[in-house]
Amino acid sequence: MAKLSSKKHSQTHRCIIYGPPKAGKTLIAGKLAEFYKLIWVDMENGHETLFQLPEAWQDNIELINLPDTRSYPIAIETVLKMVKGPVSICEEHGKVGCMLCKRELSTAQNAIADSDTSEKEKRDLYDEYLTDVNLPALTHESVVVFDSLTQLTNSAISHITKNESDEYKLTYDDWGNLGKLLDIFLSHIQQAGYNVIVISHETEAETEGKKKTLVPVGGTRNFSRNIAKYFDHVIYAERKNKKHVFSSSTTYATTILTGSRTGVAIEDANEPSLLTIFKPELYGDSLDPAIAEGTSGARSSAAGTVNSAAKSAVTANTGAASKKSTSDILARLKNKK
Repeated sequence: MAKLSSKKHSQTHRCIIYGPPKAGKTLIAGKLAEFYKLIWVDMENGHETLFQLPEAWQDNIELINLPDTRSYPIAIETVLKMVKGPVSICEEHGKVGCMLCKRELSTAQNAIADSDTSEKEKRDLYDEYLTDVNLPALTHESVVVFDSLTQLTNSAISHITKNESDEYKLTYDDWGNLGKLLDIFLSHIQQAGYNVIVISHETEAETEGKKKTLVPVGGTRNFSRNIAKYFDHVIYAERKNKKHVFSSSTTYATTILTGSRTGVAIEDANEPSLLTIFKPELYGDSLDPAIAEGTSGARSSAAGTVNSAAKSAVTANTGAASKKSTSDILARLKNKK
């Protein structure tokens, strides 16, 4: 039996960022593209915010758009297949193994079969129709963002009640099935070998002592109040004094659910950043030295680099991200202080 002292700190993080709309959740997650390969699963058509990022960072983000609606609840179906193994997702419908798009692709490929077409052009044609994804093959150098758990919940409800009228009220069994679907998704990302960020919104639930507490939206209120168990870091986003404010310490507020298994208090940083969690070595003595030492070797790659495993996990065109040495970053952070 292994001693705890012989174990190393995990190289991956599972974070949930929640709060009201327009509180900066998308942008703070997107800024990780400076250092990481991001796979962004967009269920709310909210990726426009990411265009605020530098173009070099945008090249490090692979967008998978799932056009989820009440009448077309594709998100829950596709996401559950994504977390289990390799899939091919069509660009138009967000569906795994879409036969309609496969037929259109085959027709287009046959049309250029006899022409002098390069392999790159053939690959570009394939990418216009399908995106190949293999999440289990990703490593700690990649981050998968699911935006959002709120929409995934709505998609699961619509999937469960797809044969019912709009006036239909969910039964006890329906709520139970909702919990099962979300548990399948959350339990897979809980054990994932890659970094995960889940974005959600807020709801009020009763916690211990029947105290009203803000918690992330995820299924029923009872399910939502216990959703933190799937994550290493629970981050709350809000607007204060015309600024976006983020918090992650367990003691931040008695009526807001927050917490970090590595003791990171993102609210204490000069400028809020998820790098306090993902790259604590950049903050030197401001964090627990043991945590910084345990993660520095795993995350000492230059800004924006993409490992070969991540490249094979999602096939698409990517640009080279801007390069910055660790010393430059430390100097920049020191100047800010």
